[in-house]
Amino acid sequence: MCDRERGWSEVPLVKSWQLIAGAAVAGLALSVAAVAAAGPWDSGQRKAERDRAASWSVTGGADHGAGPGSGLLPQAAPSAPGVLGAIGPGVARGQANAPAAGKLAAALKPLLADPALGTLRTASVVDTATGEVLYESGARDAMTPASTVKIVTAAAALAALGPEHRIRTTVVPGAAPGQIVLVGGGDPSLTAKKKSPAGSGGSLVALAADTAQALKAAGTDTVTLGYDDSLYTGPARHPIGVNPNIALVTALTADEGRPDESTSGPVDRTEDPSKDAARAFRTLLTDRGIKVTGEPARTKPAAGGAAPAQPLATTLSTPVAGLVERMLTNSDNDIAEALARQTALASGQPASFEGAEKAVAARLAALGVDTAGSRFADGSGLNRADKVSAGLLTGLLAKAADPQRPELRPVLTGLPVAGFTGTLRGRNAGTSPATGLLRAKTGTLTGVNSLSGTVVDSSGRLLAFAFLTANSPGPEGAEKALDKLAAAVATAS
Repeated sequence: MCDRERGWSEVPLVKSWQLIAGAAVAGLALSVAAVAAAGPWDSGQRKAERDRAASWSVTGGADHGAGPGSGLLPQAAPSAPGVLGAIGPGVARGQANAPAAGKLAAALKPLLADPALGTLRTASVVDTATGEVLYESGARDAMTPASTVKIVTAAAALAALGPEHRIRTTVVPGAAPGQIVLVGGGDPSLTAKKKSPAGSGGSLVALAADTAQALKAAGTDTVTLGYDDSLYTGPARHPIGVNPNIALVTALTADEGRPDESTSGPVDRTEDPSKDAARAFRTLLTDRGIKVTGEPARTKPAAGGAAPAQPLATTLSTPVAGLVERMLTNSDNDIAEALARQTALASGQPASFEGAEKAVAARLAALGVDTAGSRFADGSGLNRADKVSAGLLTGLLAKAADPQRPELRPVLTGLPVAGFTGTLRGRNAGTSPATGLLRAKTGTLTGVNSLSGTVVDSSGRLLAFAFLTANSPGPEGAEKALDKLAAAVATAS
């Protein structure tokens, strides 16, 4: 058996609040080129965070002038000192003065009245260090959250599986002589490309190489190929129907069922992702000297009696922490639905939309989050039946910032950074006071717009916020209004 475990070296978990606050200002302390070069994911911990944590010193984190041999110490980035002094290691939780709630309310109320936000709007702002509610309006009202429900999916998956868990895709002997079976485990990072677009993750290329090696070692050079995607149950089609934003939800899918070279965003998907993955695997085996007769067919592995059949080869997904970060940064619906089903499996529920809904609700309740009035009809937020409150989202974000909950930290590190990454690359960018300080998950459906995340305020405190709206006249105006609200949280204290 060949079992390749790729690509994740552990790093120490330091204080969550320090890392999160520090990472939020990394965009101000470093150039945008440096942030882009670091990449959004590094096996569950962003490189920008690690670099920022290492840079805490009296000399700052970057050299902005003194050359070799000058005898001068490196100086801190000129754009950052006012913030860095407040959030460095010398400031312990609870020491800084809490933001003035009255001033925040005065700033937010007129912005919430903007007609561009529609006829329904709710808000919640919480100090993650103390749990103090700084502002709320309808914070317990259940609203359709759109993609901000991915914060819920992320927290539930991390609580159920842990950040280091990786999903297996295996090749095992089939029931018929000379048959092998490709068994899907639900890995959303599985790829048939030579180089994984998400870094370390499940690779059909590596799996084929290991399988071919194992077969040749056993004296076999001709096989038939079956595939097993039975791990998931219930409808594979999302209730939204055929939609370029999501593939069929199956336990065996390569490259999210994308027929082109795209790695995110809407594109028409394959009609049979499981079979297409098996066909890609057949080609890879053929390229490695294994003759595969016939067309891949859906089948079951050989019965193993009391013990399951030993795999010929195995490939492992990106760790759950990395999957969460990729999901949140790019608002990846396919990863979201996969993580919801993995949460169901870890909770003893069927790996279906219904099973995932029950499992996610149970995990949130176990975290101590008030789920009254909530519904988690899917993991991605494409389903309008989803219902969450602004208070639930800020409650989860505060949990993720708690040093006693290090397993939840990727909920925050995966959020896009305003002006820099993912779905916030072009929002609160440039001269906005929230650039680099704001991390948030966006949410957009027709008439529904939301924004929820964290921001470092002017006193260096990490605040969690959520704004949920409905019946907006159009997305462009609503997004601009939401960005103003988030920027106000950063500055009105």
